[in-house]
Amino acid sequence: MSESKPPITQNSSPVTDDWYASWFDTPYYHILYKDRDYEEAQVFMDNLTHYLNLPEESKILDLACGKGRHSIYLNQLGYDITGADLSENSIKEASKSANEKLHFVVHDMRISFEEKFDAIFNLFTSFGYFEDDADNLITLKAIRDSLTEYGFAVIDFMNVDFVLENLIPEETKTVDGIDFHIKRYEKDNHIYKEISFSDKGQAFHFTEKVQALRLTDFEKMMEEAGIYLLDVFGDYKLRKFYKTQSERLILIFK
Repeated sequence: MSESKPPITQNSSPVTDDWYASWFDTPYYHILYKDRDYEEAQVFMDNLTHYLNLPEESKILDLACGKGRHSIYLNQLGYDITGADLSENSIKEASKSANEKLHFVVHDMRISFEEKFDAIFNLFTSFGYFEDDADNLITLKAIRDSLTEYGFAVIDFMNVDFVLENLIPEETKTVDGIDFHIKRYEKDNHIYKEISFSDKGQAFHFTEKVQALRLTDFEKMMEEAGIYLLDVFGDYKLRKFYKTQSERLILIFK
């Protein structure tokens, strides 16, 4: 995948086959999602690192790190963190917080790292974006190959059945004076979110599309990748996973 980003054209979708390559790299993505719960994210990191019993100074890869909110907090806990994301703008912003044990790199998650990590975290539904389903398996293999012999990996994904049961088909969110008109629906085993808005006289439209991967889908891919699924949780407090009730699907594997 080319790292160059296509221009955003007026009254049209960004000219790209990979929606995430352009949408995640715009300031509007971060405006729309600025109200994410940082405290909840920190509780999740506390619970996760405690569960994995990761010693201080463990090397952790935050894969698809965005602007680095999880990376920065993990670093504050004493870990040696590498944050990786395809979005150059996100990495540029995250790098403002970099230090000797907090690094950020532009990276495609389908490619393994030469460096090996004690833990790899893929958080906040940052999986299942690819047009080609085979890329999901490639990504899992890249994660596997980037772990140390005794390392653990975590995928924090949406619980598809819960999401579909509670899907809000249409809503408008106003953030920083911008009205984001949002439509959600399922089609071809993907969950779509259409986002339309205007700013400074220019109209924008973006589409988020995430594959509707369930636990059985991950189990099948992990078996094919030679990955051992250790545990499954249903929320950020690491409580048991229930197919229809849990908000998250959190997978621990190696």
